[in-house]
Amino acid sequence: MEIPGWFRRALDAPYSSKFVDVDGTSIHYLLWENEPDDTSPGIVFVHGNGAHAHWWTFIAPFFLGHYRVVAIDLSGAGDSGYRDEYTPEGFAKEIVAVAGDAGFGKDTIIVGHSFGGFVTLKAGLLYKDKLTGIVLVDSAVRPPDFEWERDPRRSPIKPKRIYDTADAALARFRLMPPQDCRNGYLLDYIGRHSIMKVEGGWTWKFDDTLFQKFDFGDNLHKDLAKLECRVGVIYGEDSYLFTQDLADYMFEVLNKSVAFTGIPDAQHHLFLDQPLAFVSSLRTLLAEWRHSRPVRRVACPGS
Repeated sequence: MEIPGWFRRALDAPYSSKFVDVDGTSIHYLLWENEPDDTSPGIVFVHGNGAHAHWWTFIAPFFLGHYRVVAIDLSGAGDSGYRDEYTPEGFAKEIVAVAGDAGFGKDTIIVGHSFGGFVTLKAGLLYKDKLTGIVLVDSAVRPPDFEWERDPRRSPIKPKRIYDTADAALARFRLMPPQDCRNGYLLDYIGRHSIMKVEGGWTWKFDDTLFQKFDFGDNLHKDLAKLECRVGVIYGEDSYLFTQDLADYMFEVLNKSVAFTGIPDAQHHLFLDQPLAFVSSLRTLLAEWRHSRPVRRVACPGS
């Protein structure tokens, strides 16, 4: 398996593991090293369902020139603690708490992938005064009359198994939702950060009961319309979760003044399919934000 130089260099960027208590649960995050007196804006990277902060380890260093950067393990994921109940508001509070613990100010930007994008949307709504903006990464907000192909409340997480060895667990590592990925070195890397040793062997870090304790609610489309902070959208052009119809719907709700960027030859896990194209798209979006003023008019909540 050929491992490109850019990936090796990204992993060489020094970072540290940090923990902050949020409502009695230990929340873990990764903090990339900056000068002690650095006052640059902050970026919080938020992973998707069943994932963890290390999905961003090879992406985050590309933003250190203009930003301070962290990647969070939401509760129930990675090295963070589990909860008896999970809520969008609780996840949003965790993101803001991590930003505060890292010393970020009101110019913070949250970048959330998939499920992490829905959490990011809630943070943008509840904590607009603490943020510059949010970026939704292949996180499609669906209209209220959307016809689901499968029950959206059915958990996408299967019950965990215990494997005899780490290699046996890694051999079962799969992306969810399922898709192929030509960059096997990325799958190997995130897979090795997805398992933990337990009594009897090895298993996955995520809480496999999370969706039994969590309710999305039915107001995501209303939340999208009420956002007052800046918003950007990046999606995979081959993602079956982010169709053109859904992109058009979100574009209308966001008043046609939000940047939508499609990554060619990329599916739902777009920064695994096309990592450098994703980095370039996000850096371009954030550079435009640095040199312009927001012009969005907030839509009527009932639209």
